[in-house]
Amino acid sequence: MLVPKLERLIGIEVYATRSLGIGGVIRHFVEDFVVEEVLVDSSKAEISQSIERQVLGSSPVKNRYLLCVLVKRDWDTFLALRPVAEQLGISPSRIQIAGIKDAKAFTAQHITVEGVSVEEIQRVRVRDIKIRPIGYLRGKLSPYFLLGNNFHITIRAINHPESTIKKRMTQTIQELETIGGVPNFFGHQRFGTTRPITHLVGKALVKEDFRKAAMLFLAKPSPHEHPESRQAREQLQATQDFRQSLRNFPKKLHYERLMLRHLAKKPDDYVGAFRKLPKKLLELFPQAYQAYLFNRFLSRRIKNEVPLNMAEVGDYVVSVERSGLPMLNMYKKVSTQTIDKINEAIKAGRMRIAIPLVGFKQNPSQGVQREIEKQVLEEEGISSENFRIKAMPEISARGELRTAITPLNNFSLNEVSENPENPSKYKAKVSFMLYRGSYATIVLREIMKPRNLLLAGF
Repeated sequence: MLVPKLERLIGIEVYATRSLGIGGVIRHFVEDFVVEEVLVDSSKAEISQSIERQVLGSSPVKNRYLLCVLVKRDWDTFLALRPVAEQLGISPSRIQIAGIKDAKAFTAQHITVEGVSVEEIQRVRVRDIKIRPIGYLRGKLSPYFLLGNNFHITIRAINHPESTIKKRMTQTIQELETIGGVPNFFGHQRFGTTRPITHLVGKALVKEDFRKAAMLFLAKPSPHEHPESRQAREQLQATQDFRQSLRNFPKKLHYERLMLRHLAKKPDDYVGAFRKLPKKLLELFPQAYQAYLFNRFLSRRIKNEVPLNMAEVGDYVVSVERSGLPMLNMYKKVSTQTIDKINEAIKAGRMRIAIPLVGFKQNPSQGVQREIEKQVLEEEGISSENFRIKAMPEISARGELRTAITPLNNFSLNEVSENPENPSKYKAKVSFMLYRGSYATIVLREIMKPRNLLLAGF
């Protein structure tokens, strides 16, 4: 089954299921894509106002960190924190999150805010953002506390009748259950769908071609972005005039303007320009390139019909916590002596196969998987040592492991009904839970098999 070109550009080259898709559109309304965070103590951040229970041992007694639920509608996570920090009169670095949430969505997540009171938080007023204080913590929030996310998604504009929708969706979910879960591809938003360049910038940074990296980020246009932004990028590409571009670039391109302001004064200092970006954003570039390589490794494993739920000699495997989270530091390499025992543990859900995220400290797999990794890296003209970025050591990537599949928890088709906006078509409401680091769009692409990702709302 043919995969859309936009997916192939981010390293996703295959479907794991052979069932026909239902088509349709996600995110027709922002409220069609609801994400509610779940922490390791089973606490849920909910969209609706609810009685907040004690979360992570929070207390009403004032302490250094105030734990809150942040509800945002149609906001990028990092951009949402800026006006909140501004109104509190603090640096955005004093607000911590457990995980980044989808931008074009209605989301609820936990945050900690350092050194502020409940009363100060309650005075914050930002459009389409609500903050509900829960209590104080001694320590700050981090990804360590994140279990995963509950998703409630409406797929609209489906051309098939109710019986076909139910039949195809059931077949897809059964196929995913047979292979042990969903291929753990990095999703579309990791790279950008309207302008998927994050990994290309990452590759240029990893190769220490900082000029190319900057020009990709600033000046590579996309036919799918706003015409004003596209025109500004095209003009920069043609003129290479940073000062003029600073006047031309729309205000909404905030991060680009931070770099342009620096380059207008120091036109050759590309490293300095990148350092004007928030560190978390800067780290995303090499991480996106790691993600792209991982997607290619996983795609090729599926294409070569190497199982995702049965280990081969040379594969990495990781242990699984009771909670269902993989313990990426508790890994083994499969040998001829251990393969039977390991495959029993995989079948019982105590272990999962893992594939490397390339980095200067991460060793490759062995066996069949090693050959796949070697081929892809040769095609890319890259080595693990490239991820030690000497001119910008702060964004060097050590590498780690990532599981090849992720469980699809509590999947439910909640409703199939006529689509009010278009009575000749149908809508389907689904819900499911994924562990941290896994993407709802990867589940949805298997169900929908979209021909055009952008039209389908990805």
